Amino acid sequence: MAYDKQSPVDRDGKHSSPSVEKLDAYALARWEAILHYMVSSGSGRNVTAPSQGVLLLLKERGLMANINGSALQISSAGFQFLLHSPHAQLWELLLQYLTMASARNMDLVEVLSFLFMLSTMELGRDYSVEQLSGTQKAMLEDLRDYGIIWQNKHSSRRFNPTRLATTLTSSAPPLPTVSATNTGATTQGFIVLETNYRLYAYTDNPLQTAVLNLFVSLKSRFPNLVVGAITRESVKKALTNGITADQIISYLTTHAHPQMRKNKPLLPVTVQDQIRLWELEKNRVKSQDGYLYTAFASQADYAYVLDYAKKLGVVLWENAQRRCFFGSLEGHANIRGFIERRSAGNL
Repeated sequence: MAYDKQSPVDRDGKHSSPSVEKLDAYALARWEAILHYMVSSGSGRNVTAPSQGVLLLLKERGLMANINGSALQISSAGFQFLLHSPHAQLWELLLQYLTMASARNMDLVEVLSFLFMLSTMELGRDYSVEQLSGTQKAMLEDLRDYGIIWQNKHSSRRFNPTRLATTLTSSAPPLPTVSATNTGATTQGFIVLETNYRLYAYTDNPLQTAVLNLFVSLKSRFPNLVVGAITRESVKKALTNGITADQIISYLTTHAHPQMRKNKPLLPVTVQDQIRLWELEKNRVKSQDGYLYTAFASQADYAYVLDYAKKLGVVLWENAQRRCFFGSLEGHANIRGFIERRSAGNL
């Protein structure tokens, strides 16, 4: 498909192609807004939600979920998603977008064609929408939500691909590094962790601070520094939200400050071990609803009912000496009916 050359004025007389710097800032803001919502949702903080299309994509991909009946919040898969590069993150969402295309009555071939077409476009140029198919025009609204394209307004007849689009099939970074601190610590690693569990994060990026808040008890914030500590309560909160100990350790390792990388091992062993112990502590006891069956008239009655419950596969615990056992909720109706029939002499 051929496109006409860049035009400074659209047919509606209001189009003005933005600079590369503006496109970069726009793409970064849109993309980080999605990630920031992921890490901040469920925390009680007032964070602007992305579009319903983006929310559906995140939920269908399993990156966000209604954990324990709560509002939509980041899942274990979502936290793992944050550990990936922006390029891998973008393609993970686009693959889910492709999976959902058929259900939305979109032509999968045209969706793929448009995505690869965007990757060949020139950053800083604008392109006409008039030569796009119906499916591809419908994609424009979705791609605006992800920061992949820019339009002056929804009805504009021209659009600009951002760096997220033009690097889809290349190894170049899909996002500018303007979110880094003035020292550049963000791109190199920004976390310093001490053996006393205190953590120093050399960043002024709200997104990175929000991620840390998932498993760190934050104490102080300065212009380019966040100070906190890894505590039993902060790790338990993360574990409750589906984040694992290995994911926490992986994040700390991935974003360790260059000064930390001189250490062998990189992270203090005592801190790593304690995080894993807190996870084991959480997983040591599991609760499950059910019914306790006791006060049997004889050992024979107990053994007869227990044998029936075992055949149903609903016995969770038993104690022969005390003539009692614990069954799941699902098996209660059958067990109760069995006991009633036996008491009535029908068995």
